[in-house]
Amino acid sequence: MNKTVLKTALAAVLMFGFAFALIPLYNTFCEITGLNGKTSGQVAEDILITQTVDENRVITIQFDASVNSKLNWEFRPTEFEMQVIPGKLYKTEFYAKNLSNSEITGRATYSVTPRVASLYFNKTECFCFTEQTLKAHEEVIMPVTFIIDSKLTEDINLMTLSYTFYKLES
Repeated sequence: MNKTVLKTALAAVLMFGFAFALIPLYNTFCEITGLNGKTSGQVAEDILITQTVDENRVITIQFDASVNSKLNWEFRPTEFEMQVIPGKLYKTEFYAKNLSNSEITGRATYSVTPRVASLYFNKTECFCFTEQTLKAHEEVIMPVTFIIDSKLTEDINLMTLSYTFYKLES
């Protein structure tokens, strides 16, 4: 009986530990493969050092924003489309406003399409995956700085960066 209890307890501890390890493992897997539009997350200096600017090429980046139905916010890009040259650093902004009479905390997730292009979309500054707390009726501008890798395949001329904000339950 003691061996069975010990084995069961050990299995429960291992499963609990594995559950905690799944999130960073999943994020690493997505960054490596580009699954779910995750990008590499390199720092700007590292990316700029390895980039060659391709002045002969222009990529159209479209920006999309939405909020989950439980989040009473207005959220939108300040510009809906941008023409970029691979290898150069760009900045855009997103506008958010808390429409409620109370403080609300949200968190954004993002994706890049087409999925294969996410491997070449490098955000160097972003509000995603960070808790954003807005007071009642507060408005904020949230910057996103990015570089499209000059190694992006020639067949991709249009990319979309999409954000969705979700309410964090307290």
